[in-house]
Amino acid sequence: MGVWNWFGRKKTLVLGIAVLLGAVMLSGCGSGTESKARDTLTIGLTNAPDSLNPLFNPGTAGQFTLRFMYDTLLGMPEPNKFEPQLADSFESQDSQNFTVKLNPKAKWTDGQPVTADDVVFTLNTIANPAVETTKSSFINMLEGLNDMGKLEHGSTISGVSVVDEHTVILKTKRPVDPNYIKCMLGFEVYIIPKHVFETIHPADISNSDAVTKPTVTSGPFKFVNYKTNDHVELAANMDYYRGEPKLKKIFLRIMNGTNLVTELKSGNVQMAAADGIGIVPIKDLDVLKKDSRLLIKTTPQFGGQYLEFNNANPEFNVHFRRAVTMAINRKRLVDDLYKGTAKIVPTVYTTGSSYYDKSVEPLPYDLESAKRELAQSGFDTSKELTLQVPIGNVLREQSADLIQQDLQALGIQVKQQKLDFPSVLANARKGDYELLLMGYSLRVDPDYSMYFVPGGGSNFPHVDDPKLTDMLNQAKLMISPDERKTAYSEIQRYMRDNQFITSLYEQDQIIAQDKKLKGGIKEFWEGSLHDLHEWHFE
Repeated sequence: MGVWNWFGRKKTLVLGIAVLLGAVMLSGCGSGTESKARDTLTIGLTNAPDSLNPLFNPGTAGQFTLRFMYDTLLGMPEPNKFEPQLADSFESQDSQNFTVKLNPKAKWTDGQPVTADDVVFTLNTIANPAVETTKSSFINMLEGLNDMGKLEHGSTISGVSVVDEHTVILKTKRPVDPNYIKCMLGFEVYIIPKHVFETIHPADISNSDAVTKPTVTSGPFKFVNYKTNDHVELAANMDYYRGEPKLKKIFLRIMNGTNLVTELKSGNVQMAAADGIGIVPIKDLDVLKKDSRLLIKTTPQFGGQYLEFNNANPEFNVHFRRAVTMAINRKRLVDDLYKGTAKIVPTVYTTGSSYYDKSVEPLPYDLESAKRELAQSGFDTSKELTLQVPIGNVLREQSADLIQQDLQALGIQVKQQKLDFPSVLANARKGDYELLLMGYSLRVDPDYSMYFVPGGGSNFPHVDDPKLTDMLNQAKLMISPDERKTAYSEIQRYMRDNQFITSLYEQDQIIAQDKKLKGGIKEFWEGSLHDLHEWHFE
């Protein structure tokens, strides 16, 4: 028995040593595990992606997500500075006929080449009246399309033609500002694979696997899965034509602003998406600035937060809209909630835009004048209105409380309905709301007709004002920058006077990310993902 006990003790000793050595080996591999983890980037979103459909993506979070997977013809790392993506060049001699030459190395993730046929198919699909899309306003300058960017006859756009496998000619209705077509069609339209989408009936695209679980894409990262309202998982496209991505996995995690701050501090999230879809609460800014591992800075942005009226409701006439705007103490919103990182602007045009007209002043906060406008509107103040509020953006939720108080002081009873962002967006599209809060991420080009013209892909306020429609349609086709600037100044005055939506404030974006991440959010937010394949950790 003693011998067996001795062997038992020896066996236990050997096992213990083996376990200890295993632990040491695992510990020694810690740097390797950490290095492997550094191939993975986790980005915090406070808004869930509303859509993974490259043809239909009204929400900024969806647009952000799609840029990881689909390339456009051009990148725009800085305002109106265009660089090649799928297109090596995008040139014109007369500002009406544009020759687009594709990168011959570009290919889809299934190995097939990206060709001129894919570009033409994409544009014709967007123009098809049966297709649900937010992209038609980006191509309506093309010959053969109506002002809404749709075909009225036939199935092909007369202003688009294939020269060879890698060359496309685009012809506009009349000469246009080259930066306009490059910004709109070149930068905002995701090219889709013809060999995948041509097998789907146009009316069925929005519900097809090709857009809900995309497997054939062209960008630096490939779709892996999306757990609704939790995370999107992406993996590197190792055959990406612009170079193999240095990061191998990306997770887009959806959370509220408070959790985003916690996760940034813990290191579980290494970057906030910024620009209204990955927002760090202002109250936590100083705490994050004290963290030596994090880069924190604020920069101006194109966009802001808005109170939207359902303009299709005849009770919400111009006097009602003006009354609501003048009853809201926007200075209190800016001072109390944003602590100097936001500004009041009269319309959707922000101070960062070269087209912003500072001579157009916002309607004042004036409760007595607001009451007179309300009386003139004829609105029945015995009615209770519902204000829909997307959850996730803490400051926007807090602004809803202050707006509710201000409207009650005006004599309008308001109740809040808090919903996830995709639900609010779906209601906005259908016009299934009275009032709602919404943020816009706007573009460098001043053509915002998609937000205010009937048929516009993001006309959530359901504006149908013939004069505004004509002004916007005329301005976007002007070739002279000086003429356009004058036209957009007039548009800003008309918008200010009519208050189709209430511009609450434009806020600075907060860039928050790990200092060791090389790449990430740029001061010009829309250009942030242009060099995504080069992002890496030191």
